[in-house]
Amino acid sequence: MNKFAHYIKSLLLIVIIVSMSGCGYQPSSKFSRNILGEKISTSIVISLQDPENTVIIKDAVDRAIIEVFHASLVDRASSDTHLILAIQSTSYTPIQYNTDGYIVSYRMTVALSVTKQHNNLSKNYSVSGSYDFSVQPNAVVSDLERFDAIRRSSKKAIESFISKVSAEGARKSKVEE
Repeated sequence: MNKFAHYIKSLLLIVIIVSMSGCGYQPSSKFSRNILGEKISTSIVISLQDPENTVIIKDAVDRAIIEVFHASLVDRASSDTHLILAIQSTSYTPIQYNTDGYIVSYRMTVALSVTKQHNNLSKNYSVSGSYDFSVQPNAVVSDLERFDAIRRSSKKAIESFISKVSAEGARKSKVEE
């Protein structure tokens, strides 16, 4: 029994040491906040060819800043970082046909240009996101389906931007250590 008690004490000591030292994990939003700051403002360049999509993308960006970065949306004058977004392109491409040759699936792709202005420095990013969706054979894609696909692919493009910024933050924190 004495060996067993010693074993339990040793195991308990190891568990306590490991739990107190932690694993060093940090969420990507922390790295992003190190690069972008706590207060972010956004603006979007209105696309003359597709102004409706511009509004959808702006809403998706603002939602991502709150949900993913856990940052505050503020006006430009009081922000740490200002993001300027522009639609480079939107396209939807048929990706699947049924046996009769009718399109049954599309891929919506949104390409964005994001300019980050922080501490009087600017940096440009090109990001894209895509979303696959199904339609009824020989059906016209409705505006609702198209807007939903644009919103979802924009969100993926923004997630791509977030991952690029997070990677920058991780590299920066590693250099500072």
